[in-house]
Amino acid sequence: MSTPFDLSLADMRTHRSAKWSRVPDDVLPAWTAEMDVRTAPAIREALHAAVDRDDLGYAGDPAPVVDAFAGFARDTWGWETQGTPGQTRTFADVGQAAKETLRALTSPGDQVIINPPVYLSFYPWLASLDLQPLEVPMLDVAAGGRLDLDGMQRALESGARVVLLCTPHNPLGYVYSREELAAVAELAAAHDAVVISDEIHAPLVHPGSPRPFVPFLTVSDTAREVGIALHSPSKAWNIAGLKLAVGVTAVPERWPHRLAPADWSPSILGQYAAVAAYADSRDWLEGTVQELERRTAQLSGLLAEQLPEVGFTPGHASYLAWLDCRRLGLGDDPARTFLERGRVLLSAGPDFGATGAGFARLNIGTSEELIAEAVRRMAAALT
Repeated sequence: MSTPFDLSLADMRTHRSAKWSRVPDDVLPAWTAEMDVRTAPAIREALHAAVDRDDLGYAGDPAPVVDAFAGFARDTWGWETQGTPGQTRTFADVGQAAKETLRALTSPGDQVIINPPVYLSFYPWLASLDLQPLEVPMLDVAAGGRLDLDGMQRALESGARVVLLCTPHNPLGYVYSREELAAVAELAAAHDAVVISDEIHAPLVHPGSPRPFVPFLTVSDTAREVGIALHSPSKAWNIAGLKLAVGVTAVPERWPHRLAPADWSPSILGQYAAVAAYADSRDWLEGTVQELERRTAQLSGLLAEQLPEVGFTPGHASYLAWLDCRRLGLGDDPARTFLERGRVLLSAGPDFGATGAGFARLNIGTSEELIAEAVRRMAAALT
């Protein structure tokens, strides 16, 4: 049966998408957080229709996007995102939304709490605003991870007033419990802090996850008072280049006022794609997430057979695998060896924070063939 992941290595070499064109012909790209997948039919049709009617100007009324996301959030997580005027805003992407919100909430030199190993772009986002990352590392990373609530409390007591949370966690694929998130909210409220919750991977929680994804703003009244949630269809439907994100808060006064709404606007194609994704591509998403769970199991088997010294605790969200390569003796950045000797490009563990030394991140959002080839090349790099 055909799946969104039925693209072969030959297909990818022929199509030469941007991801593949950024590496030499002999390199297998398995680093950047986008999938090798066929676009959802409803999204493809919406984009073709816009081009056919020459509709490529500035972004239009955001209301259809806001409504489509509200319907998806309600049906998927039981989350009511509408009700307060200005509660939901659209942005060009999650990075822009996070940076502009941080700019409004902080002053240069302030500390922002993050939980490494964590999405590597958090660091340049903070640096661009002259903000300092205050690292509270995840605990038990080699076993899948959990939040260090005592460390979070100490960080807030030290004076930090913003938490930049990645939930589900990238790169661990860790799905936070309602209790953990509620505890973070209480800590933030006790120290007059704000939690910016980057929830971009939320639609990609696997069906076999022991916990469902819980939107931060739904965990308690306190969370609604201290939280700002950022979403986008970019990862789940593989449309990052179309540029659209959604921000939600129960306190609209927290949105940055430095920019006019038009300055935050996504692309018009991003708007059409988002509506098609949230409203008309849920079956495609369901099939994709089921495939990602199968890829995770496939990777576990391949590593056990070919790279038994590489530690891997399967995550329960998204398509990113955090590999513990410390027993291989390849130093702080094993991804360098895999590239130089195996011609497979992974993300370097140290880029995810100090606790990433000796680790690497592998993208498994691809076909069975490409995952098998990636592991084969990694193993060959050690011979």
